[in-house]
Amino acid sequence: MKKSKMKKLVLPIACTLLLFACSKDSDNSKNSNAGSLSEIDVSAYISENISYEEEDYQTNWEDENSISITLNGDKVSYDESAAIMTSGTTITIRTGGVYVLSGDLEDGQIVVDAPDTGKVQLVLNGVDIHNSKSAAIFIKEAEDTIITLAEGTENQVSDGETYTEDDGSGEPNAAIFSKDDLTINGTGVLEVVGNYDNGIGSKDDLRIMEGTIKVTAVDDAILGRDLVAIKSGTFDINAGGDGIKSTNTNDTKGIIAIEDGTFNIKAGTDGIQAESSLYVADGDFTITAGGGSPETIEVREEMMGGQPWGDSAEEETEVEDTPSTKGLKANKEIAIGSGAFEIDTLDDAVHSDANITIMDGEFTILTGDDGIHAENELLIANGTIDIKKSYEGIEGKTVTINDGDISVITADDGINVSDGSSESAAPGEGMGMESAGNALLTINGGNVYVEADGDGLDANGSIVVTGGTIIVSGPTNDGNGALDYDGSFEISGGTLIALGSSGMAQATSDTSEQNSIMMTYSETQKAGTLVHLEDSDGNAIVTVKPKKDYQTVVISSSKITKDSTYVLYSGGSSTEVKSNGLSTGSYEKGTEVVEFTVSDTLTYVDESGISEAPTNNMGGPGGGGGRGQGGTPPSGNFEGGRGQAPEGNQNNGQTNESSSQ
Repeated sequence: MKKSKMKKLVLPIACTLLLFACSKDSDNSKNSNAGSLSEIDVSAYISENISYEEEDYQTNWEDENSISITLNGDKVSYDESAAIMTSGTTITIRTGGVYVLSGDLEDGQIVVDAPDTGKVQLVLNGVDIHNSKSAAIFIKEAEDTIITLAEGTENQVSDGETYTEDDGSGEPNAAIFSKDDLTINGTGVLEVVGNYDNGIGSKDDLRIMEGTIKVTAVDDAILGRDLVAIKSGTFDINAGGDGIKSTNTNDTKGIIAIEDGTFNIKAGTDGIQAESSLYVADGDFTITAGGGSPETIEVREEMMGGQPWGDSAEEETEVEDTPSTKGLKANKEIAIGSGAFEIDTLDDAVHSDANITIMDGEFTILTGDDGIHAENELLIANGTIDIKKSYEGIEGKTVTINDGDISVITADDGINVSDGSSESAAPGEGMGMESAGNALLTINGGNVYVEADGDGLDANGSIVVTGGTIIVSGPTNDGNGALDYDGSFEISGGTLIALGSSGMAQATSDTSEQNSIMMTYSETQKAGTLVHLEDSDGNAIVTVKPKKDYQTVVISSSKITKDSTYVLYSGGSSTEVKSNGLSTGSYEKGTEVVEFTVSDTLTYVDESGISEAPTNNMGGPGGGGGRGQGGTPPSGNFEGGRGQAPEGNQNNGQTNESSSQ
C-alpha cells in the first residue's frame, strides 16, 4: 500500500539542491559530523520548482480548430493547409496548431519544424508510425510541442536498426526525438520501440503528465537531457541501457522529478539515473537493473574494514569501465517522500554521490552490492526498509535513523559509516597506527535488525544511540564483530542486543548514559539458543532467539540499573518471537548461566560472574566508503539462504511465532 503523497522531507541545504546554486565561498569539506539536514515537503518542493504551463494539461482537441492527418500505409491525406508539407511519406508541420493523426504509416516520418509559431499539439488518435531509417517522430524546432494520447486509443511508434543521418551530430537518436521541450499528456496508450538507440528522447525538458507508456529500447528508454518531470502514469520499460535518464551536468539541470505513477522498469544498466538530483514524491516502482542481484555474493578481501589489498592498475581500469547497474542513482541528491519500491539490482539499489533522504516508503531490496549508499549524508526518517540480500546494507559518511522498520541482511557489513580516513597496515606490516574517523552513525528511534556476516554496526568514527530497538545478529567468524567502531559508542536510550563472535567483539562505551552488559561465553552457542536476561524479581529485561551462532552478547536497556542484580539464562522457550528474534511473550526458563550485580556503566560478565574486559577485543575501524560509482559486484559465496528473507514478515513486530529451543 502506498503512503500518503504529502510527506515532510528532510534534505541537505547544499549546493546541489534543486534549482538553487550556492556561493563560491561555501566549503563543503567542513560539514559537521551530525550532518546539515533541514525539513522540506517534497511534493510542495517539486510543485514550486518544476514549472508546468497551462498547455501541458490541455488534452481536449475536438473543439479546437484542428487539422486531420490520415495515414494509410505509404500514402498520406490531410485537410488542405499551408501549415503542412509532404515529401513522399514525410510529413512536415511548419506552424503552430492542433494536428490529429490517425492510421498507419509503414515507413515515414512526422517532422515538426515550426520556429517561433507557438504551440504544436500532435494528437495521436490511434496510429502506428514506423520509420526504418530515422526517428518516426522528429521535432526539429518548435516553441512548445505536446503529444496527446487520445482517450481510448492505442498508438505505436518505432524506428529501424540503422539511421541514414550522417551529419556528425548523432541526432536524432530516438524513435520519438525532440530538440526542444516536449510534453506528453492524455490517457491513451503509447508504445514506443527504439530499435536504433533510445525510445523517447528530448534535448531539453521532457514532461509526462499521464497515460500508459510502454517503451522498449536498445539503449535508454526515456531520456530528458535537462529535465524529466513525471506527474503520473503507468510505465512499462525494457531498456538495454538506462530506464529513465537525465544527462545535463549543469547544477540546475539534469534533474528527475516524479510525483506519482506506476513503474515497471527492466534496465541493462541503471533503472532511474539523474545526472544531477532525483526527487520522488510517491509512486509504485518495480526495478530490475543489470539482470538483478547475483545468486551468490563473494566477500571481498579487506583489511580491518578498509579497501582490498593488491588492486592492480589493470583491475582498477576494469572497474571503471564496468557499466553502472544501480536501481535509483543520482550524482547529487536523492530525496524520497513516500512510495513502494521493489528493487533488484546487480550494483547498489539506491546510490547517491552526495546525500540521500528517505522520509517514508516501503522498500524491498535485493542487490549484489550496497542496499542504500550515500557518499555523504544518509537520513532515514521513517518507512519500512527490507534489504533481503546485499554486500553491505546501508552506508554513508553519516547515517541517521530517526524511525521506521529496518531489516538488513548482508554478506559483509550491515550498517557502515566511513569518511575514508582509516588507514590500515598492509599485509605483513602489523596492525599499523589508526586514529578515529569522523563518520557518525546515529539511531534515534525505530526498529533496526541487522544480520551480517561482516561487522553488524561498523563505524570509522562513532556511534550514538538515543532510542529505538536494535538487534544485531553479527558474524560467526572472529575477524569481524557485531559492533565495530574506532571512536566511541554512546548510548542514552533504547534497547540494544548485539550478538556475534568473540574475536573482535566490542561493547558500548563506558561513558554512556545508559548501562550495558557484555557477556562472553566460554564456547560458541548454537543459533536458536535463547538468551534471556531478567532482574532479581524475575522481571524480563530482554528475551531473544538468535538466528546465528554467537559467543558474545551485548545488552543495553534502560531497565539495567546500577547496584541491581540480574540473572542470565540460556535456552528454554518463549512465545511471540518476532521476525527479528525478539520475544515479547512469556519465557519458560532454560539453564541459568550467571547471576551478577551491575556496579558500572559497562559490566563485563562470563560464566563465573563479573569479569574484566576481554583481552582479545581488537575493535577496528569502519570501512567501505568512498567507492564512488562502484562496479560489477563479484560473484561467489553468499550461502545458506543468507540473501533470503526469514519466514514471515521481515518487518519488526509484525510476525509472531512460538519458539522452543
